[in-house]
Formats: sequence, structure tokens, C-alpha cells
Amino acid sequence: MEDALTLDRLPVGCRAAVTALSAPDALRRRMLDLGFVPGCHVSAVQESPWGDPVAYSVCGAVIALRRADARQIAVHTFSE
Repeated sequence: MEDALTLDRLPVGCRAAVTALSAPDALRRRMLDLGFVPGCHVSAVQESPWGDPVAYSVCGAVIALRRADARQIAVHTFSE
């Protein structure tokens, strides 16, 4: 079953596909440069001890994002 949510709510170990970015222009460009483009697959890899930031695997790289930034990325989960 699919579920729409934002990247900051993706549990560690789960995979999803990016559907949209709602960030302001400068942050949006940065996210696109990092590989968070619509249609790409992303997974939550590790959460810091305090819960922020979270490491995400995207396009073969591991990127740490603050939850506030990850909240700007809409994703669709999917079953494997």
C-alpha cells in the first residue's frame, strides 16, 4: 500500500520515491543538486542520537539533512 508523506517522517530502514519539493528557490536548487529529484529512490539510513539530522541514501550517496529541510521533500513509500 502506498502512502504520501514528507521525508522527515520516513522511518529508518524504509524506502520511498521523491514526488515533489516545496522548498524556497535556493534550498530547492541545493536539494536537486544533492540528488533529491522527483522520481528518485531514497531511504532513511540512520538517525542521529538526538533525532536530528537524519542520514538518507540517495543516488548512491549518503546525505545528512535536518528534519526541517527534509520536511520540504514529499515522498511516496512503496513495498519492496
